[in-house]
Amino acid sequence: MNRNFFACILGAAVVFASCSSIPKTTSPDEFVFKDAAGLYHVATINHEVQKVQYDRKLFSRKQHRMIYAGDPNYTCRFGIDISRHEGEIDWKKVKESGVEFVFIRIGYRGYQTGILHLDENFHQNIKGALEQNLDIGVYVFSQAINEEEALEEAELVIKELENYKITLPVVFDPESISWEEARTDDISGEQFTKNTIAFCNRVKEAGYDPMIYSNLIWETEFFDLSQLSEYKIWFADYEKKPQSPYHFEFWQYEGEGIKVPGINRKVDADIQLIPVKQ
Repeated sequence: MNRNFFACILGAAVVFASCSSIPKTTSPDEFVFKDAAGLYHVATINHEVQKVQYDRKLFSRKQHRMIYAGDPNYTCRFGIDISRHEGEIDWKKVKESGVEFVFIRIGYRGYQTGILHLDENFHQNIKGALEQNLDIGVYVFSQAINEEEALEEAELVIKELENYKITLPVVFDPESISWEEARTDDISGEQFTKNTIAFCNRVKEAGYDPMIYSNLIWETEFFDLSQLSEYKIWFADYEKKPQSPYHFEFWQYEGEGIKVPGINRKVDADIQLIPVKQ
């Protein structure tokens, strides 16, 4: 596919992209966003989906931490997400650095082989994070091509979490592989939505809080968000302010990585937005 210009119609969303100029909207129902590759898009807002509740002007960055301050309805916390790629982690130093929560990869499916793996450092990481009383969620890097495979990924989560207590959601993380051919290249948005529902319903049935990792390409091209409204969103966007018109609970705001004491390589950074009880 030519990524410099394309059109994709999925549900109510129409998306156009150009890397040479910022496109103009022609309707108050449209918005412009920039993806991680620097391409601009125009998308139609889906009014069946809950709109964002935050004032974008109140987000600010202080060194590596994103802050949301000045809204009496929300507080915020700083967190990271990690996998085996971070190697050995000194969780005491991580906690002392000010990290308040962490999402740990629990499993991943090969994007060519289709083989589902337990993350090699999962048990080591969750034990270390629990010892430091960090709030923990887990995520699965999914390359499921159907609901059966999505359920298989959910069952891995349920099995491997059996002896642990987590306080944050279990995340379904479907990914587009841009650098190589992948088994999910030709999967439709309708099927991705079905996979997501199958995974989320199964982990909810097992007593966990399901959440979906997403970005605006997924929200406008792949997912039918109107079918996913009961699930929380962990939103990925590396602009200075979050661009999504839709509500989210977590924002992964740093994709190039930040340095955190206790970890030998840079990691993704996240902010959690927490409603204040009235």
